Amino acid sequence: MMTRFLHTADWQLGKRFGSVSDPSKQETLRSARFQAIERLAAAARTHEVDFVLVAGDLFDSPTASKDVVSRAFAAIGGIPAPVFAIPGNHDHGGPGSLWEQPHFLAEEASLAQNFTLLTEPKPHLAGKAVILPCPLLRRHSSANPLAWIPGAGMSGEGLPDDLVRIVLAHGTTQEFGAERDADDGPSSPNLIDLSILDTEALDYIALGDWHGTKKVGPKAWYSGALEPDRFPKNSEYESGQALLVEIAERGSLPVVTPIRTGGIAWHEIDHDFQGEDARAVFEARLQDLLGSRVHQDALRLALSGSLSLEDDAALSGILERYGARALRLEVRQRPGIQPSESEIQELAARPGDPLLAAVASRLQADNASDPLSIEGLRQLFACVRELENGGAAR
Repeated sequence: MMTRFLHTADWQLGKRFGSVSDPSKQETLRSARFQAIERLAAAARTHEVDFVLVAGDLFDSPTASKDVVSRAFAAIGGIPAPVFAIPGNHDHGGPGSLWEQPHFLAEEASLAQNFTLLTEPKPHLAGKAVILPCPLLRRHSSANPLAWIPGAGMSGEGLPDDLVRIVLAHGTTQEFGAERDADDGPSSPNLIDLSILDTEALDYIALGDWHGTKKVGPKAWYSGALEPDRFPKNSEYESGQALLVEIAERGSLPVVTPIRTGGIAWHEIDHDFQGEDARAVFEARLQDLLGSRVHQDALRLALSGSLSLEDDAALSGILERYGARALRLEVRQRPGIQPSESEIQELAARPGDPLLAAVASRLQADNASDPLSIEGLRQLFACVRELENGGAAR
């Protein structure tokens, strides 16, 4: 009796993206998360899944706004399958939590009758499966969320033994440390100890918290975030996915297939400026990567090598243009500056600007390789170009 479902986590609807200063770009990033749910709904329809799991952090905050809650349930209601979720560390449960607010309950009943929140650690029947939920009822917990499962028994009252058993949990496994991002806030010590489980008696362990897809055991997976929200940690890091899980029968190993749901691309680029055409090569690389896309990418750059004053000024223009196109541009390192002899002479020999020429000559005499001197020459060069452009304009 085949059981087929989608494992997702870390939707974090309502994420503020405080590291992005432009409000319109923040809204684009927030809206992308709802668009990812539409792609999830399409995958659920295509693969005719029995249900969808959300392994915590459906919302980014335990105080999500009413607007976010309404948009969330409208999107969930469009998924053509039951949706089961647990609270995570970002949207933890407990008395007075988001999950108990009148607006939440009313919109759930009105817009998403296919949604079930699992706030109690006890077996839950879901068609051809038994879900063993491990909800977080506070943001930080020192207790193992899985602790109840061995003592509670795997069968449950009145639950047939042939139904597959699926653990649904949110936290950090001891084998796999949690990642952090500038927008995450304080870290969470919610440690998951998988070793206490009898994995032979389980069929799948659906985990949330790590935002990249990761297999941490024969039957244990992190699905990763539904929509990417950070730069990749390494070359193997994949985010913006749901996992299609197929279990032929109780006791068989799950077949897991990643399904792309993300829309925004997050690029981390290292580039070394070498040779006469270094700037042109870098600009061509950005053009090949982004093409004509606007507000669909985030860029993190680590730039090394050295540039002339002219090329450094041109690089600033390139970064300004692509900073406008990208939803987020982070420059972790810029190339050094190595003024050419002609550039230094141009600055130091300006009869019409004796003060500027004197400053340039002094900076050159102090130490043409000293960082402060180089920065001074860069600023002088920018002033000269601004004066020249202004004079041409007049």
